[in-house]
Amino acid sequence: MNHSLTIGRHSAPLPLILGGMGVRVSAGNLAGHVARCGGFGTVAAAGIGVNSRHFNGKNLAVADPLAFQDEIRKAYSIAPEGVIGVNCMVAVTNYAEMVVAACEAGAKFIVSGAGLPMQLPGITAEHFPEVALIPIVSSSRAAQLIARKWYKNYGRLPDAVVVEDPDTAGGHLGEKLENIGNGQYDQYETVRAVKAYFRETWEAEVPVIAAGGIWDRADVEHALSQGADAVQMASRFVCTDECDADLAFKQAYLDCRPEDIGLVMSPAGLPGRAIIKHIEQIREGQLAAGQKCPSNCLHRCTYKESRERFCIVEALDRAQRGDVVNGLVFCGTNAWKADRISTVAEIFEELFGVSAALPKMVSNG
Repeated sequence: MNHSLTIGRHSAPLPLILGGMGVRVSAGNLAGHVARCGGFGTVAAAGIGVNSRHFNGKNLAVADPLAFQDEIRKAYSIAPEGVIGVNCMVAVTNYAEMVVAACEAGAKFIVSGAGLPMQLPGITAEHFPEVALIPIVSSSRAAQLIARKWYKNYGRLPDAVVVEDPDTAGGHLGEKLENIGNGQYDQYETVRAVKAYFRETWEAEVPVIAAGGIWDRADVEHALSQGADAVQMASRFVCTDECDADLAFKQAYLDCRPEDIGLVMSPAGLPGRAIIKHIEQIREGQLAAGQKCPSNCLHRCTYKESRERFCIVEALDRAQRGDVVNGLVFCGTNAWKADRISTVAEIFEELFGVSAALPKMVSNG
């Protein structure tokens, strides 16, 4: 496979973006090693400050941007010439602040989902025009809405689009619960429709990245053969030495079976895919502890409406630190395929047949 990937002003030798995994599952170490091996390395913003030197138990709004910048710089220390960027959820209350913090720390791209990032170009336009902007969508209609809004208000189109398959992707999903798993979604039909829309309406060649359910070389080759310009992969990189999560989090992937993976309704108001065998224990444990909302981190949070809900940040943080019984382990549908702890370099060699040596990066910005 000989496919490089150029998004905006930034190029990497291989057509792979690390999917953002919040609350320090894809932080600086994993992102840096993915970039070092020739992909686009992604630091996820969500909950990044919780398990950081900046957090005192109450000041998440202060800790988040500082911890975010620490992890971006850590990634660059591993891959100084790599393409490092971030994933920022629209649903969080500090969205604009986190985008700016990432740009100030040198992020070369912003991937944004969990809502439509209609204001994103306005946040970066004045001081960071070289940063590539990449929305996540699950439909051609959403891509069209974003493109029209961005062009009308900011004179800009997306630099790339991630098309996420809600039937297979992990974590928070940008689709209504009743529309997931009903057999109606065709990911690669959506990929081709998005590419055709930009080509025919805007006369623009906008890279489209397939996300969700992509695990091995055959999956990558299939995605590229079906019209995708690249793939986004997250779950596959959890069971690596370089993943920022605790070993017990990785072991949960190694131990899970297909029937252990299912959907939950997140307090963020979005469905999410996770290892669900302990979900009731998570809710009951937080209720028994009398937990209060620690940070007001989401624009919409059902935890505020019902004490029977759980705090998503607390649940994900506990799992990331190793308490997978009382914490929530997000994953894609293929997480059960993990059978060993490997390295990022070994995965790249399997997927693309390349050595672990750092290929030459190109960045014109």
